[in-house]
Amino acid sequence: MIAKLTGVLDSIGDDGAIIDVAGVGYLVFCSSRTLGAFGRAGDPVSVSVETHVREDHIHLYGFADQAERDWFKLLTTVQGVGAKVALAILGTLAPDELANAMIAEDKAALTRAPGVGPRLAVRLLAELREKAAELSVVRHVDFGGKATEEAGAVSDAVSALVNLGYGRSAAFGAVSQAAQALGEESSVEALVKAGLQELSA
Repeated sequence: MIAKLTGVLDSIGDDGAIIDVAGVGYLVFCSSRTLGAFGRAGDPVSVSVETHVREDHIHLYGFADQAERDWFKLLTTVQGVGAKVALAILGTLAPDELANAMIAEDKAALTRAPGVGPRLAVRLLAELREKAAELSVVRHVDFGGKATEEAGAVSDAVSALVNLGYGRSAAFGAVSQAAQALGEESSVEALVKAGLQELSA
């Protein structure tokens, strides 16, 4: 089982790259985000690898960071999400953005990825929201046990930003950052104001 490759970038294609490791070229399928993080041919490169072994092939999937690999493994546990669709999702949404989409139940953000329709987006939200939290790959706001009141303030602030025209995932991420900075007793008004500042930064 190959878990990591470190070598020299040989070439980049539409959906993957060839990495030369001691004279052996490995074809590694990657998201567009990971491919964009590579340099030029001849540059040193290191990727985390998820190996899929089937009767008729062995495919290597490479990731620039561990968070993307964790999400790939989670995404491919959902019926209807193969490796190609998982890479398309990761090429559209960075790990933090995907986490925010899951927490905010933002179906629209997920359907931006090629191959993800409304029905699959609903399935992804239903199956992965709790799993992602359990595996600690989703950022969350810790309200120190005062979840109901403070989470309600966050929810109201997110709704206010959505009503102002911001996407639900972006609004949730901004309000989450604001809540962490301002503390547990933050009002909806303070969260909205700080959220707007975060979105405009």
